[in-house]
Parts: sequence; C-alpha cells; structure tokens
Amino acid sequence: MAQYLMSVLDEKGGRATAEEMAAIDVFNEKLQADGNWVFAGGLASPGSATVVDGRDGEPVFTDGPYLESKEHIIGFWIVEAPHLDVALRLAAQGSKSCNRRVELRPFLSE
Repeated sequence: MAQYLMSVLDEKGGRATAEEMAAIDVFNEKLQADGNWVFAGGLASPGSATVVDGRDGEPVFTDGPYLESKEHIIGFWIVEAPHLDVALRLAAQGSKSCNRRVELRPFLSE
C-alpha cells in the first residue's frame, strides 16, 4: 500500500476546539481500526519553529517559520491506502473531523 501525508492547514491561528478534538479522536480510531493508520501528530505554533541551515560550514539557526504565510501546517496524519481514491476519501474525512483544509501528498516510492 502507498503512504500519504495529510497536512492540516490552519488560517485561524488557534487550537482545535473540544468538539473538533472529539471528532479527530473518532477519526483516528477509525483509521486504526481500518488499518490505514501509520502516525499522526499536532504541531506547536509557527512562532515556535526554528529554521536550521547547515549547508555551508557552521549551521545557522533562525527563529520563526521558514515562510511568512496566512496558513500554516498545524498537524498531520500519515496513512496507508491501496490507491489514490481511498486516500482522497480519507483526506475528506480528516478535513471534516478537524474542520480545516487538508493537503494530501503521496510519499515517493522506490
């Protein structure tokens, strides 16, 4: 099965409500029960990010997000699905459960 990254996009700048968290928990349980679950997690605010550039000699550490944007990734799921249609269905269910847009991207295969 292919693996997909489902990134949760937020423009509100806030955490999930209690109702959203309850819906996310139900969705996570369904992913696990159906065998699609690989991993998931929420992310701290973009202001807590550090950009690390170690390409040339000593690494350079810069506080804050890499890009200024009105939307940020605030969480993600990694799921397994037999094909794109199933992954799209899972992304739609994830979007509904967290009440936010979700970007779906396949991992590169060998």
